[in-house]
Amino acid sequence: MAGKPFNFKFFLFMQKVLFTRTWNKIYIQRKASSSPHASQPHFNKYPFLGKGQGTLLNKALMFHMEGALLKSSSVFPYFLLVAFEAGGPLRAFTLLLLYPIVCLVGKEWGLNIMVFVCFVGLKEASFSVGRTVLPKFLLEDVGNEGFDMVMKCGGTKIAVTDMPRVMVDCFLKDYLRIEYVIGRELKVVCGHFIGLMEDKKTSSGSMELEKVPREGKMDSPVIGISCFNNSLHHQLFSCCEVVYMVSEADKKNWQTLPREKYPRPLIFHDGRLALRPTPIATLFIFMWIPFGIFLLLVRATVFFLLPYKLSILFLHFTGLRGTLIIPDDCRVSNELKQLSKEGGLLYVCNHRTLLDPVYLSMGLVQVRPPSLSLAAVTYSLSRVTELFAPIRTVRLIRNREKDSKMIEKQLQQGDLVICPEGTTCREPYLLRFSPLFAEKTDHIVPVAIDFHVSMFYGTTAGGYKSLDPVFLLMNPTSHCSLTILEKLPRSYTCKGGKSKFEVANHVQAQIGKALNFECTSLTRKDKYMILAGNEGIV
Repeated sequence: MAGKPFNFKFFLFMQKVLFTRTWNKIYIQRKASSSPHASQPHFNKYPFLGKGQGTLLNKALMFHMEGALLKSSSVFPYFLLVAFEAGGPLRAFTLLLLYPIVCLVGKEWGLNIMVFVCFVGLKEASFSVGRTVLPKFLLEDVGNEGFDMVMKCGGTKIAVTDMPRVMVDCFLKDYLRIEYVIGRELKVVCGHFIGLMEDKKTSSGSMELEKVPREGKMDSPVIGISCFNNSLHHQLFSCCEVVYMVSEADKKNWQTLPREKYPRPLIFHDGRLALRPTPIATLFIFMWIPFGIFLLLVRATVFFLLPYKLSILFLHFTGLRGTLIIPDDCRVSNELKQLSKEGGLLYVCNHRTLLDPVYLSMGLVQVRPPSLSLAAVTYSLSRVTELFAPIRTVRLIRNREKDSKMIEKQLQQGDLVICPEGTTCREPYLLRFSPLFAEKTDHIVPVAIDFHVSMFYGTTAGGYKSLDPVFLLMNPTSHCSLTILEKLPRSYTCKGGKSKFEVANHVQAQIGKALNFECTSLTRKDKYMILAGNEGIV
């Protein structure tokens, strides 16, 4: 009995404390809302934004990248890319195993787990995945409707992201021309990421928002675009006059942003993964790798041991398919046979993979005797790849006089294939053709090559080049389209009065037209400076 009054008094005491705290919280909220400096935004659904786009031309915009711009709201594929490309397959496999836990613990904790697994131990100075790998996959995930919403606002554009800022800063600023990016920074100790993000209040991304009004770029009202499941950035969007909300149902009807609408064309990108690593796709990749290594050994062994025609059939059966296209088949075939017997025929092709000369040699078997020799001019090919090359290779040293003499010598011994771009390009663009080949012969045959892989890229700028053939031959399927064009008429050669630059540009234009690729003036040096920070000297 003596305990009952004590329990009753304790109950009254706790009730008073809770009531006081609740009343103070309500009072503070009311006081903040009545303050002249505070304003509560109006929330509208996304379709209303499309009806009033004409009134947004001079207004600043703040948008949530994952919810208002990307078709998929899941950020797991981008963290998987960081884990695989920057940390290696083991780190990526660890992240895949933790995916069920990431889904169960909630958005904030799941984000912290992914950040820790992907970034802990990585060097800050050498991290380049956000610049060389992620923009390609992010651009492919941009919704056309969401992109139009963002671009219709003519004022300052501010992007808010859940991901660490280092992952998306280059994509948003360089490829979409967004002025400000608000995202949390990663903590760094002794030049290495420790896998933790800065607090929201101390992050430089939040401080960047405070810097915008001081620069006088947000005099106009701010429009916000966010999503219904965005619970991490409510305070940031409180400065908006109106916030338009995008639902998952709206995003399901969005179309992928077409390539021609990219504010900046995507020409160069790096990394080994060619498909978007969703959880299911990533599981399939790791299940495929052991079988892919076995298939790699079988393909290489059969190609070396069997005759050309038999090995072509076997490789086609195992998934390495190709298409040979010859305009005016009979006439071109007879011309190639005649010129090959005379010797000194120069095949000039664009560069997609290190197997381009090999596929060309396999295709030429169909139009000329296989006994005729064919050599390939190389520059950036690794020594290991040259050692196991099925055709003879000739390494250039980037010395114009010595390289010129080497090409002349090889043309006297037989046919030669050369890739004047000097490096590979994965996207539908052609780099500038070096005019070195144009002065050596007037027997020039342009060859247009397109190559598609299903899982791994067989080229890299910042990785190990010796693994290029390994990844390329590990693909479940690949397809090479080979188009042998007509030999250049004498009037389009140097002996016909054209300069070497005119000949090189003409050949580039012919190949670009055959492939429907865009010709550029970019060079090998430009590619490696963008992707690897060097001039590509091997």
